[in-house]
Amino acid sequence: MRAPRTHALLRVVLGAAVAGLVIALGAVQAASDAMTARVAAAGTFPARVPERFGLAVYRALDRIAPAPYVEITLAQSALGRGDVDAAERYAVALPASATRDELLARVASARGQAELAREYFLAAPDPGAVNASAQTLAAGNPAAGYALERLLRSRLARIGTHPDALAQASWQMGRLANRQAWREVPGSALQRAWLRRALRDFEAAEQLAPLSERYVVEAANQADLLGRRGRARELFAHAAAIDPASADAIAGLGVVAWESGDPRAAAGYLRRAREIDAQALMVRALERDLRRRP
Repeated sequence: MRAPRTHALLRVVLGAAVAGLVIALGAVQAASDAMTARVAAAGTFPARVPERFGLAVYRALDRIAPAPYVEITLAQSALGRGDVDAAERYAVALPASATRDELLARVASARGQAELAREYFLAAPDPGAVNASAQTLAAGNPAAGYALERLLRSRLARIGTHPDALAQASWQMGRLANRQAWREVPGSALQRAWLRRALRDFEAAEQLAPLSERYVVEAANQADLLGRRGRARELFAHAAAIDPASADAIAGLGVVAWESGDPRAAAGYLRRAREIDAQALMVRALERDLRRRP
């Protein structure tokens, strides 16, 4: 007689345990929805769950069974509320990781600690944030922005980032090198050095992402600026082969033809490029060249 009663009791206990687990999981799911209420679409379930409920559940989880996803969620929530000190407490509790560095970078940024934020964004790394910081530096000192972008490229190379990200960093370096070049004395050795550095960076971007017409055109323009017409012609032709509908690449070939003393070929390239995009930058540049024809 005892066996049936024992089995019945076990079923009740197991049923209660399962029910409790289901309720707990449901509470965690509802809490997770509540933590995204700020960005949830109006009228959806997450938008209806009070954020304070989610905070209460996650804080309880943090006390009972702390886990990285709990700390991350609480840190992000604290940053969203402007509670920087709480965000830092949760972030430092995380094991070393890119997410931890990213959160600490956001904490430093919220406190106005720009240099510390840059260091954490580099450690993460966060290319978008580092690039934004480099652009901010470059407003007053393009060379400083260039140095920061170079650190990013080195960091990305060390961690084996996809070549496209390295190409983007190289391209940004080239643009910053050019900005610094135009701050130097015109025609000076230092200006030429920065212009050559920009060409190396643009060519590095082109080699890392050889199917990107934008990088190839940028390298071609830089080669032309430095008087390396043969290299410019080669790169513009490569860009046109990548994208036959690139008005910039075709007009670029016209610019090189004009500079090489062949206005007839330049005019032919201009006609082709205009048919594609009459407003392209290189089309307008070639038009200016041909208007100066003697």
